[in-house]
Amino acid sequence: MPLRQIRFSIDETPPSRLDKALARDVPVEAALSRTRIGRLIAEGAVRVDGTVAQDPKARIDAGAEVIIDVEEAQDSHILPEDIPLDVIFEDDDLIVVNKPAGMVVHPAPGTPSGTLVNALLAHCGADLSGVGGLKRPGIVHRIDKDTSGLLVVAKSDVAHHGLAAQFEAHSVERYYQALVYGVPDANDPRLRGVKGASFEPGNILKLTTQLARHRTDRQRQAVLFHGGRHAVTRARTIERFGRPPVLALMECWLETGRTHQIRVHLAHAGHGLVGDPTYGGKRKLAAKAVSEPAAQAIKNFSRQALHAAVLGFVHPVSGENVRFEAPLPQDMSGLLETARASDTNSKPA
Repeated sequence: MPLRQIRFSIDETPPSRLDKALARDVPVEAALSRTRIGRLIAEGAVRVDGTVAQDPKARIDAGAEVIIDVEEAQDSHILPEDIPLDVIFEDDDLIVVNKPAGMVVHPAPGTPSGTLVNALLAHCGADLSGVGGLKRPGIVHRIDKDTSGLLVVAKSDVAHHGLAAQFEAHSVERYYQALVYGVPDANDPRLRGVKGASFEPGNILKLTTQLARHRTDRQRQAVLFHGGRHAVTRARTIERFGRPPVLALMECWLETGRTHQIRVHLAHAGHGLVGDPTYGGKRKLAAKAVSEPAAQAIKNFSRQALHAAVLGFVHPVSGENVRFEAPLPQDMSGLLETARASDTNSKPA
């Protein structure tokens, strides 16, 4: 395979490990993560002062001359598929898409085709400059198959590296809209007794727990308070529905980004998402709280009512602050209109 050589010198006071020192000092335009550098060391592709480096934990001195041989990007084994995409923004380095509900982000054993990655390979074609040594889209975050909304995907190694760093630092702006059962309220004594739940000024619900895969149901996440991964979700009520109010449209935003985070957190708080098949999205509403057509529409809603509505970040190449919005898809907006039509008392929170 064709190779490109990356040459540089180690700056003063290098970290104690070779892989850390290389990750610190490698030119930014090379866009090599520490993980990728570790793989290159294992492959014998790194030379220090003319000698092949073999131990990622080895020491390296300031002033050492480094050469890294990197294979030019190869074609991915994933096949491109001509699937329409709702492209919100695109340039040479990244693409922002509005994913429809029902589309899986990345191929997996149960879903080898028809995914967002298959569609992006066809859409981007030769514009993919290579991510991790392959000509493939760089997936830096995901949303569930049956969640709709915004995703940013890297088209180059530089963008992938920069976006991944922002997601790791939790600096990316992400707002979701969710239709939930009940109306979270700071005056609700039941909710005040839920472990991990608190309220901030402005009636903002804050949920702080650990999350981990459920011990017996591997398709679910479980709330923990020891072990697992730290997770923080905030949510506020935008609109209420019903007499008495039995549903709420919530705006949710993430301090962390864990699998199923909004879904499992709101279910833990007793306000599960309408339609959520995994966390109890079928619930009987109070009699006559909404009209019969609205009650049936809610009962029959076939996915979790969750939409990734806002995505903001620093463009990893231009340095510009960018922010994108996607309106509610037709199924969710139609559900809300049905609820509003049945309830002259529906109102903003």
